[in-house]
Amino acid sequence: MKSAVIVLVIVVAVLAGGLAFLSTWDIPAPTKPVEKAIPNDKLSR
Repeated sequence: MKSAVIVLVIVVAVLAGGLAFLSTWDIPAPTKPVEKAIPNDKLSR
């Protein structure tokens, strides 16, 4: 029973640490422009 509680505490700590990391991580915005060719037959209805 004691080992189950320890494993649960470790899992909760890892999840909390992951959430804290993702909430504070400053992800840079993409700098490369995205261009996509759309065929004309899809534009005219």
